[in-house]
Amino acid sequence: MNKPITTSATRREFLASAAACAAVSLLPWKLSGQELHGQQNAVPESQLAADPMRPQFHLLPARNWMNDPNGPIYFNGHYHMFFQYNPLAAVWGDMSWNHAISPDMIHWTHLPVAMTPTPGSPDSFGCFSGSAIAVGKRVYAVYTGTQKSGSDKATIRDGANNIQETQCLAWSEDPELVHWTKDPDPVIPAPPAGLDITGFRDPSAWKQGGWYYLTVGSGVARSGGCVLLYRSKDLKQWEYLHELTSGKWNGVHTSNPCDDGEMWECPEFFPLDGGHVLIYSTLGKVYWQSGHLDPEAMIFHPQKTGLLDLDAFYAPKTQLDAHGQRILWGWIQERRSDDAMRAAGWSGLMSLPRVLRLDADGTLRMTILPQFASLRGETLPVKDGTVILPAACGEVFCTGKPGAPFDFALHAGDSELLRLSYSPGKHTFTAAGKEIALEPADPPELHAYVDGSVIEVIVGQRIGDTRRFYYTGKSPDITVSATAGAKLQGWPIKPISPDRLTTPASGSVAS
Repeated sequence: MNKPITTSATRREFLASAAACAAVSLLPWKLSGQELHGQQNAVPESQLAADPMRPQFHLLPARNWMNDPNGPIYFNGHYHMFFQYNPLAAVWGDMSWNHAISPDMIHWTHLPVAMTPTPGSPDSFGCFSGSAIAVGKRVYAVYTGTQKSGSDKATIRDGANNIQETQCLAWSEDPELVHWTKDPDPVIPAPPAGLDITGFRDPSAWKQGGWYYLTVGSGVARSGGCVLLYRSKDLKQWEYLHELTSGKWNGVHTSNPCDDGEMWECPEFFPLDGGHVLIYSTLGKVYWQSGHLDPEAMIFHPQKTGLLDLDAFYAPKTQLDAHGQRILWGWIQERRSDDAMRAAGWSGLMSLPRVLRLDADGTLRMTILPQFASLRGETLPVKDGTVILPAACGEVFCTGKPGAPFDFALHAGDSELLRLSYSPGKHTFTAAGKEIALEPADPPELHAYVDGSVIEVIVGQRIGDTRRFYYTGKSPDITVSATAGAKLQGWPIKPISPDRLTTPASGSVAS
């Protein structure tokens, strides 16, 4: 059993060699399906389907690199997920919007890649992240287009590239959102004047009253990350208002401003249970703030804050489901080298959907979508506080006894994959030396899913703890144990695909 590898590829590593840049200009506008010819280091489908580390009930493309969820939306009776995707390789590059469709947020069918970079356009370097909003029978995608530029217009300067970020618009009118039309010009061509911007990307749009509003992730040099707020009557002409809210730089300069708090990316702002919530990504983590929005001044007043997840979870997006619930999706990152990802032929996956709630005191809560229970097999036996998840695929629910401490651990052979300890005196969990303080009403419970090479745990309905683990050979059985202060329940999970490729064998659109 190999120990988990701790290195990871960050969201904004620029792998733009001369060859990669040339590849951008050759990308077709419409890629039909996921199986493309002439890919860099293409891995046979048979190898992908047989890879024991590929998850069986999470969403991921048939091959290659994926990162941020983009524009998840419920439209015309189906759930659509777009996400950052490299059509040519299992490492970052050639950023496009891939597309999958689902009837239930559990079972997914791949559709053609929705958007790829257009040569000579504002997105010629890449179609970066964004959001989707339905207006009648049309769905609009607001996204960040990137192109190489001079340093005077660049909003990303990584030492090797000067990249200009602008906010772009595309739309689709067909029922399955397969065909997209791009506006040839950016709808927001530059950041607000007078700000020494550290980045300018990841727009998120919503309608409120008679206006459309838009947030953009940004930051001010030597000051800190911020969220820029715009408004529009028609989604095309945007007026900059002000910073919705901002944070503080940690004072330690790094080459990537997202690593030191000088830039916030992937902001998402939404109403929830009588309050408002902001989520944003910086310092390698995802943070949430809850509070109240002044609807006249359009200023957010945060009152509580916290982390969304402890480890391999980044750049999330939310959506409303068919019943009005707020659903959170996140990119689950790899923790292995570029060479390992190329050899595997795939990289990254989507988290399970998490239902968000806001308590009256502003505490954010999350649970895995309850409908995932439909994938459970027969209840697994529990013996001496231990349950075995066969072939690294299953679900465990752990409930603590009132006032009793307990340890919860996952092992693959002799390797410990995860350990969480509950202290009733402090009402806290401890994981990898980090203390997770629960609110008084938070139950001392853990809900864990294991899938191929990923572990997703929801701790006390309060925070996620997402881990990666790697091995050689076949999928190991995972031993889950809890000390006497807790009760375990476990189930095997049925795959959503017959071949680990997350799509029906027929390739038909989900219905």
